[in-house]
Amino acid sequence: MELIVRDLTVARGGVPVLEGLGFTLGAGEVLVLRGPNGSGKTTLLRTLAGLQPAVAGEVSLPPEAIAYGAHADGLKAQLSVAENLAFWASVYATGDIEDALTRMNLLGLRDRPAANLSAGQKRRLGLARLLVTGRPIWLLDEPTVSLDTASVALFASCVRAHVAGGGAALIATHIDLGLEAGIFDVTPFKADPTRAAEPGSFDEAFL
Repeated sequence: MELIVRDLTVARGGVPVLEGLGFTLGAGEVLVLRGPNGSGKTTLLRTLAGLQPAVAGEVSLPPEAIAYGAHADGLKAQLSVAENLAFWASVYATGDIEDALTRMNLLGLRDRPAANLSAGQKRRLGLARLLVTGRPIWLLDEPTVSLDTASVALFASCVRAHVAGGGAALIATHIDLGLEAGIFDVTPFKADPTRAAEPGSFDEAFL
């Protein structure tokens, strides 16, 4: 199980933001994306997740390998914590939600509507979705936003368990999660902003 990126160019709003990217993420590995705000980390993750097309280059990975955690928590406000997780478990045909509830400290909130959760609780529930996907490669965009110190530790523990079981994680974050991880700084791959992308490559700015 590997994610292989070769000579990749990604664009935002039709304008290339990163070009010539290349790296490999294998089973049991964590790679942390670094770079200033606006440097293209989110655009890169969205491209790898298949949510927008690449301008150039190649992304090679096993089919149905990706679980993407974005800035939005992706919750249904009218459903309870348990019902939200059960919905995603049914989508991915994985079934059990108890482990996810336990590991993200949500057992005491299982019957509470998502609309009534705090920002940190919503984030924990959003991250718990990763645990019911069964997907080996996690792409995570600032996953610790709104989390307190204890919840960050819970999340880091989940990542450790995931990679120990043969999974992998690519994480855009500015904080130290205490993980054994490689660092991939996108700054050297900044594209020339004056050069427009190919026609038809417009992306999330227009969705």
